[in-house]
Amino acid sequence: MAPQSSASQSDLEVYQGQFGDFVITDEDRREVVIYRAGLLVAALCFALGTGLALGVGTQSVVLSTLTILYGLGCAALGISLVTIHIYMAPLHRALQLFWAIGCVGAIAVAATSNLPLLQTIYERPTVLWATGFTFAALTGIFIKEAFCFGRLETAILAPLVPILLMGHLAGILPDTVKPGLLALWAVLFLVFALRKCLQAIPPDIGDKSVFAYLKQQQKFRASAN
Repeated sequence: MAPQSSASQSDLEVYQGQFGDFVITDEDRREVVIYRAGLLVAALCFALGTGLALGVGTQSVVLSTLTILYGLGCAALGISLVTIHIYMAPLHRALQLFWAIGCVGAIAVAATSNLPLLQTIYERPTVLWATGFTFAALTGIFIKEAFCFGRLETAILAPLVPILLMGHLAGILPDTVKPGLLALWAVLFLVFALRKCLQAIPPDIGDKSVFAYLKQQQKFRASAN
C-alpha cells in the first residue's frame, strides 16, 4: 500500500503510516532504484537467454553465452533481494537464503558437469534440486509484487515458474509445451521489470512505520526472554 504524504520537513516528505509518521530519505529511494535495476538486468538476461535458446539452438557458443547470462541474471537478482523492502524480516532472509543456495548449487553443477550449465539442467532435471532455489526466490518476489500491487503479470508468473520447473523436474510436461511456457515467462518477466521502472517510488518503500514497529516488537521480545 502506498504511503500517504502529509507535509514537507527539511526537504523530506513526511508520510502518515499505520503506526505513526515517517520520512522517505534519499537512501530509501536509491534502494528502490537499485532493486528495480537488478530486476531489469535479470529480466533482460533471461529474455535474451530464452531468445537465444529458442531461436538459435544449442550451438557451443550459445550454450557458453547462456551460462554467462545466467550468472549475470543471478547476480542482479541477488542485488534486488538485498534492497527489496519486505515487512517480514524472516521471509526476506528466507528469499536471500534460497537465492544463495541456488547460486552455490549452480556453481557446483557447473564445476562438476562436463556439459554447459543450462544444458545440464535441461538434460538432467534432477539438478534443479540444487539450482532451483534461485527460482524459488524469484517466485517469492513475484508473489510479493502480486500481493502488494495486484499486477497481472506477476499473478501469472507466481504459479507459472514452479509449474514449469517442477513439471520439468518430474518429467510430466511434454517437450512441446516447455518452449511456450518459457517464452511466456521471459515476456512477462520483462513486462514486469519495465513496468516497475515506471512506478512511483514510495509504494515500493512501503510503510516505514510498520518496519519500525516490527523492529521494536522484536527488541521487546528479545529483552523479555
